[in-house]
Amino acid sequence: MADRTEQSVVIGADPDRIMAVISDFPRYPEWVSAARTVEVLQTLPDGRAAQVRFELDAGVLQDTYVLAYEWAAGGTEVSWRLVSSDLQRDQRGRYVLSQQVPGSTKVTYELMVDLLVPMIGQLKRRAEKAITDIALNELKKRVEG
Repeated sequence: MADRTEQSVVIGADPDRIMAVISDFPRYPEWVSAARTVEVLQTLPDGRAAQVRFELDAGVLQDTYVLAYEWAAGGTEVSWRLVSSDLQRDQRGRYVLSQQVPGSTKVTYELMVDLLVPMIGQLKRRAEKAITDIALNELKKRVEG
């Protein structure tokens, strides 16, 4: 992904446990602070989500959008792209999980968002950084809690 934000955190769990939390979309409203509703619209033959609809309310930013997911073999990577949105022109993201030692995994989150409303590049990067920070912290808290 060109011109994207990337952040990492180490979580005290194995990759399969972390990916189980990432892939359990119906439970996102329990731990993702901005998620009002999350609904799996389509599934793959193996039962994993193919398309997911999100309703987010992050205070000044509210959006309803659909993401299409691709799950890498081995269970250590998932990527997504925007299908539709009220506010976004494009979104591409990816989680990459790299086990450090048993019970410890580095989770890298890559994100690129392009809004319908023009935004100065530096402000856009700050917003993406805030999104990735919050997402990784909430994921860490959910998995380790």
